[in-house]
Amino acid sequence: MLLPRLPVLFLLVASAGRLFFRDARADVPPSNKVVFVLAGQSNMAGRGGVTGARWDGVVPPDSAPSPSVLRLTADLRWEEAREPLHQGIDVGGGNRAVGVGPGMAFANAVLRSGRLDGAAVGLVPCAVGGTRMAEWGKGSELYGDMVRRARVAVETGGRIGAVLWYQGESDTVRWADANSYGRRMAMLVRDLRADLAMPHLLLIQVGLASGLGQYTEVVREAQKGLRLHNVRFVDAMGLPFQDGHLHLNTQAQVQLGHMLAQSYLDYGTSNKH
Repeated sequence: MLLPRLPVLFLLVASAGRLFFRDARADVPPSNKVVFVLAGQSNMAGRGGVTGARWDGVVPPDSAPSPSVLRLTADLRWEEAREPLHQGIDVGGGNRAVGVGPGMAFANAVLRSGRLDGAAVGLVPCAVGGTRMAEWGKGSELYGDMVRRARVAVETGGRIGAVLWYQGESDTVRWADANSYGRRMAMLVRDLRADLAMPHLLLIQVGLASGLGQYTEVVREAQKGLRLHNVRFVDAMGLPFQDGHLHLNTQAQVQLGHMLAQSYLDYGTSNKH
């Protein structure tokens, strides 16, 4: 006798000597996604709530998980996104603590706007703490991973909405890095647009709130002075720190997420596709 066709596929999985059913749909992301690449260094990866080598585990309501917000994992699988978004991405030798960043607050704010027409948000974390701009140039491991992850993210359907970029604290230490920041950033934008075949790719960069050296203002001026189309600037200066001088705290990361979301939504209002 033929069994009726079931509308849901289940996988029979063996684990620890037991059998259980798993809904296979959990591994199939929606084809209607707006993808956002999160790149840069530690303040994009998130240090909100981190003291020493421990995260306090506190997730503010604006950063809470949602079935409509997904994360591309380190092994290129989609899963429901939750803090810390960069877990398994910003590993720093395996013992680096990551905490709350701007990504979840950003995603939830964009969803609440109702402007995605029912699409899910796909977050692609790529940030790595302590990295200089020179380490993100085309041909580097970081650049290659970012492009590869961005391409994988849209293979299952959807489009890239923007790259969210927060980086530069490590470029404030040496004059040569600070002085080259604008040129390297402009080249990064051009290379990303070429390699992702998106000549009008939106990039929203965050202006530094802090630095590791004496050339913070040099890097900030380079960020503010970047004159490329579809590159927007959101200023983190003045947001409160977790550690008093370098990393944004949880409250600041939520506020930054809202600022990034507003910049993205303002862009969509003024640039109808």
